[in-house]
Amino acid sequence: MTEATILHADLDAFYAAVEQLLDPGLRGRPIAVGGGVVLAASYEAKAFGVHGGMSASAARRRCPSLRFVPGHFRDYVRIGDAVMDVLGGYTPDVERISIDEAFLDVAGSVHLFGSPARIAAAVRERVRTEVGLPISVGVARTKHLAKIASQVAKPDGLVVVAPDAEEAFLHPLPVELMWGVGPVTRRRLAEHGVRTIGDLASMPGGTLERLLGRAVGGRLAALASNADPRRVEPRRRSSSVGAQSALGRRTVSDGSIRRTLRHLSDRVASRLRAKHRAGRTVTVRVRFEDLRSVTRSVTLPVPVAVTSIISAVAGELVDHALADHPDRRIVTLLAVSVSHLDHDEALQLELPLGLDGGELRPGSASGAERWALDQAVDEVRRKFGRGALGYASVTLGTDRSVPDEFRELAEH
Repeated sequence: MTEATILHADLDAFYAAVEQLLDPGLRGRPIAVGGGVVLAASYEAKAFGVHGGMSASAARRRCPSLRFVPGHFRDYVRIGDAVMDVLGGYTPDVERISIDEAFLDVAGSVHLFGSPARIAAAVRERVRTEVGLPISVGVARTKHLAKIASQVAKPDGLVVVAPDAEEAFLHPLPVELMWGVGPVTRRRLAEHGVRTIGDLASMPGGTLERLLGRAVGGRLAALASNADPRRVEPRRRSSSVGAQSALGRRTVSDGSIRRTLRHLSDRVASRLRAKHRAGRTVTVRVRFEDLRSVTRSVTLPVPVAVTSIISAVAGELVDHALADHPDRRIVTLLAVSVSHLDHDEALQLELPLGLDGGELRPGSASGAERWALDQAVDEVRRKFGRGALGYASVTLGTDRSVPDEFRELAEH
C-alpha cells in the first residue's frame, strides 16, 4: 500500500475572503460578491443560507444585514498566483485546477520538509501569514480522496487520511461530496436509497450503470471504492478552450439564444488569442429542459481563433442540433468549445468554411480585417477591461448579471 503523499489545497470562500482581506472593515461580516445575483458568499453569509447563484433579493431575505461588494478580479488573480507560489516552494509537482485550488504530490519532498502532514501544516501556516487567507488541505493516497478530505477540513482545517483508514473515512460521508455528483444525480441516487458513499460502493456495478449510464456509473463506482489511478500533472496544458451559460428556460425561437451563443464565442475566441492558440474543432452543447444534452462538432481544415468565424460555425452547429430534435422546444444551457489546439499564426490561411458569405474566410480580405479587428478589441480590453469594448450583437441585450471576468476565473 503506497503512502498518502497527495495534497489538495483549497482556499476557503476565496472571492469573499479576498474582499475581506482588501477591506478589513468587512471581516467577520456577512458579505456577498456580486450585484443582482450572488457570485460568492462569505462563511458569515453562508451561515444564513446564502449561496452562490442566489438572487440578491432572496439572499437579503435570508440575511438582512448582508452587504454586497463588487468583485476585484485582478486582485483575485494576483492573490491566487501568490498562493500557488507558496505551494511551488514545496514541490514542483503542482497541478493547478482552478484559481483557488491545486493538487500537490510531495513524495519527492519529504526528505526536505518532513512528512506530508507536516508539509500540509506548513503550507497552511505560510498561506495564512504571507498571503493573509485561510486554506484547507486534505492529504491522502489518491486525488479523489485528497479532494474530499479538503472539503471535510473546511473551513480552515487539515485532514489526513491514512492508507489503512480510507474506507472508514470515506464510506460514511454523503454521496454529494464526490466529484461529479450534482443535485440531479444526488436525487436520483436518493430515490434508490443511496445517500452515503458507502451505499454507493455496495451497489452492484450493473445496477449503477443502468441507473446513471455506463461511463458515469462506472466512474462513480470506482471512486466510491477509492480506485483512482490519476497522477498529479504539473503544468498541464489545456487541450481545449470552452465557455458555457445557463439560460433558465428559453424557447428555441428566443433571440437571446443566438445572442448568448455569440457571447460565448467571443469569450472562447478572446481566450484563445490571449494564449496565442487556435483550434481546428468547434463543438457546441445544447441542454434541454429534461436535462438531456446533445453535442455537435466540426473539424476545420486549419485552426481558427477569429470571433466571427467561431460564432458562425457554432451557430450552424446549434441550428443542426435543434433541427434534429424538433420535439424539444426549451433550452436551458448552451456551451461552445474549441479543441485540437495549435499555435496561431500572424494571419490565418485561406479557409473555405462552407458558410454563407465568403467574407468569413480568415484568409480573405474581409477575413483578414476581422482578424485585425479582433486584435484591436483585445488590446483595448487589456488596457481598460473587458467591458470597455465589444461587438454590438454581443454587448447589447446580453444578460450581464455575472461579469465575464468572474465567469472566466471560475472556468479556470
